[in-house]
Amino acid sequence: MKCIGSTVLDPEVLKEDRRSMHKIGPCGVGRKAIYLNSFYFSRRYYICWQDIARVFKRVALSKGGYSGKGVFASIPYLVVEKKDGSTKQCNFKFEEQVDKILAKVEEEHPNIPTHSRASEEKLEKAAHALEKTYVDSLTPEAEQTIAILSDAKRMLERGSTWKELTFAAKNKRVQDNIRPTWRITAILLFGGAALLALYGIYSFTQHGSYSLEFLLAGLAILAVVLAARVLPTGTQNRKAAEKDWQTALADMERYLKNQQRGQGTFPVPVQYAHPIVLERMIRIVRQGKAQTPEEALDVLKSELRALNRSVTVSQSEYDEITAIKPMFLVCNYE
Repeated sequence: MKCIGSTVLDPEVLKEDRRSMHKIGPCGVGRKAIYLNSFYFSRRYYICWQDIARVFKRVALSKGGYSGKGVFASIPYLVVEKKDGSTKQCNFKFEEQVDKILAKVEEEHPNIPTHSRASEEKLEKAAHALEKTYVDSLTPEAEQTIAILSDAKRMLERGSTWKELTFAAKNKRVQDNIRPTWRITAILLFGGAALLALYGIYSFTQHGSYSLEFLLAGLAILAVVLAARVLPTGTQNRKAAEKDWQTALADMERYLKNQQRGQGTFPVPVQYAHPIVLERMIRIVRQGKAQTPEEALDVLKSELRALNRSVTVSQSEYDEITAIKPMFLVCNYE
């Protein structure tokens, strides 16, 4: 474990902090420090919180970096900026893991910004531009709708069930889109690569020719197959994803029932119970596009249907879309 900040923890303090940290993907969030990965090893470095200026997400798209297009083709990074101006960038396979780390930082270290300086400027400009789209005066019905949606949003934000709901929706969406032929191909490649690697090991013990080449080729193919997330496992398969989705729905329904305690119905179906859904519905009402929660939800569905890879979006819009659109897709907007 290597310190890459100016504050070095006592070995015993470091050991205790590592034991109690929240492991999220290849990184971790402790009480004393954040733990970051190298290219090959998880949680290889640490930086104490007092040395950190900001922590934020960077998204690189698969075609030439971020262009505002390609909503779902992305490579996520966690970037930690130190107070001396230097940065450490960590690559992730799954963007939701970066979001979980940022949420944890916001919860436990609210004084540390979770957006880059450039993103903060863009968010401020976007907020001003959005306010200009709001109507000057709202009807009493629209005002009441905003109040209902705002109360519902606060209700959700008191818990974390909505995070599990969107995570389950994303995973189910991925698993549902994997074709059976892709799975069969992945299984065959995995088996062939395993045999290739085993042959390389056997050939090496027998001092055969090209043993190292066979071993490295087999391991490389295994790594590619595993990284593609196509190979079915005990937790990564369509049946498990469906079970997780149904569990998340049941948990959300139970959470809303306990929170409402007979105080009316929730303004959106349980499968869309997410703070961003409610926030976007509030914007829709303020823009004069809807008067009731039902109308606002219909407008939101139409807007999400219109978004695809060819549509240009801002970073904040991208974050919102990737958080909620899978929930609508797996339910076919019903």
